[in-house]
Amino acid sequence: MPPTGRTAADIAASIERELHTRALSPGDALPPVRTLAGELGVNANTVAAAYRTLRERGIVETHGRAGTRIRARPQTTRRHSLGPDVPLGARDLSTGEPDPALLPSPRFPDPDRWRPLYRHDALYEPFADATRTVLRGSGVPVDHLAVASGALDGIERVLAAHVRPGDTVAVEDPGWGNMLDLLGALNLTPRPVPVDEDGPDPAATEAALRAGARAFVVTARAQNPTGAAVSAERAGRLRAVLAAHPHVVTVEDDHGNDIAGVDLHTVAGVTTHWVYIRSAAKAYGPDLRCAAMVGDAVTIDRVAGRQRLGPGWVSHALQHAAAAGWTSPTAAETVRAARDAYRERRDRLIDALRDRGVHATGRSGINVWVEVPDETAAIANLLARGWAVGPGARYRVTSGPGVRITVAGLTETETADLADAVAAALRTRPRGLSR
Repeated sequence: MPPTGRTAADIAASIERELHTRALSPGDALPPVRTLAGELGVNANTVAAAYRTLRERGIVETHGRAGTRIRARPQTTRRHSLGPDVPLGARDLSTGEPDPALLPSPRFPDPDRWRPLYRHDALYEPFADATRTVLRGSGVPVDHLAVASGALDGIERVLAAHVRPGDTVAVEDPGWGNMLDLLGALNLTPRPVPVDEDGPDPAATEAALRAGARAFVVTARAQNPTGAAVSAERAGRLRAVLAAHPHVVTVEDDHGNDIAGVDLHTVAGVTTHWVYIRSAAKAYGPDLRCAAMVGDAVTIDRVAGRQRLGPGWVSHALQHAAAAGWTSPTAAETVRAARDAYRERRDRLIDALRDRGVHATGRSGINVWVEVPDETAAIANLLARGWAVGPGARYRVTSGPGVRITVAGLTETETADLADAVAAALRTRPRGLSR
C-alpha cells in the first residue's frame, strides 16, 4: 500500500504505520520525492519534509541518487527482532548475554526499613561512595558524578548534551549494534574507526577527528562484538591523539568492568568534555539498569539537569543494589569466578578454532569474533548444524563480514563440536545459495 496523506506529518505517519504493520520492511525503498508528490497531488516540498521528519526519527536514511530507504535497524524496530531466527532445538549463542548461573544475587534495600521520599538527591550517596571506591587508583577522575539507566542511556544523554543532528561521531567498527542504532535515531553520522584486539586504531581515530567528528565513543574493554580491550600502549597513543583535539567529546564505555578479565587503561579526562561510564548489568544482573557516570563538571551538570526534567532520578533501590554489588566481598567472589570462567571459555574456543585453521579474536568479555568470507553462508551453515550466532551485519559499518559468538554459557563439551561446525561452515555453502 503506497503512503497516504496531504501534509508532511500525515505522510510521515502513514509510512511509520506501514512499518509497524510490516507492510514496509527494513531496507525497502520509498518512492522518489517527485513521484510520490505526483501520486498524492501535493507539493514536492511536502514529501521532502515528510522524509526529513522520518530521517530525524531514525526511521529512514537517504543515499543520494540511490534514494530514501527504511533503515536496516529503524528506531521503531523491536529489539528482539534484530537477531537471527533461532529454530527449535538450535543452540543459541547469539544473545550477548551473561551466564545467569554466574551472576551474584542482587542485594536490594531492607523493605522494612526502606522509606524513600520524592524530595531527595538524584545521586544516592552510597552509590557515589561505591563509585569512588571502585575507581580509586584507576586513573579516572571522580570529582563529578551522575547516574544513568545503563550504558546506552548514559551515552545518549552525553551526546544529547553536546552534539546536534547531522554531526559526526567517531565509533568503533565493528562496534556495538545498539550504539549504531542510537546514532541513527539521533540523526548523527557514524565515522567508523577500525578496531583490533587492543582497541581503536590511533591513526584512524586521528583521521576521524581531523575530518570533523564532534564526539568519540570508545569501549574500554569487553568490546562488543570483538572482545577487544584497550591496552596500556594503545591508551597512551589514543590519549595523545585526543590531547590534540580537546574540543572532541570523549565517551568511554566500561560496561564489562569486573567480568572483562583485563585491567582498565582509561582515555578519560584528556579532552575538555568527557565521560566515563561504568554500568552494572553485564556483571551483576541484566535488571540492574544502573550506570555510574563520571566526567567534567559541565557535562555532568548538563546530564543531571536534563534528567531532572524527565525521569528525575534512577531508582535509589537500583543504585543501592549496584553499590552493594560493587562493594560486597561475597559478590566480588562470585564476579571473580565469572571472570575466570568467561576467560576460560573464550580461550578454549579460540584455541579450538585455531587448531582447525580458523582465526578468532576475543581478548576480554563474553564474545568471540570470527571473520568470515561470506556472512550469510556462514550463518546459514551454522544454523543447519544446530548453532545460532550473531550476524556481523548487526555490528558493522564498513568493516568486513564476520559473526559474533557469545561464549558466556558455552560448556567444555560443546566447544569442540562448535569449532568443528564453524570450520565446516567456512568451507562449504548451504544448499540453495547461489555462487
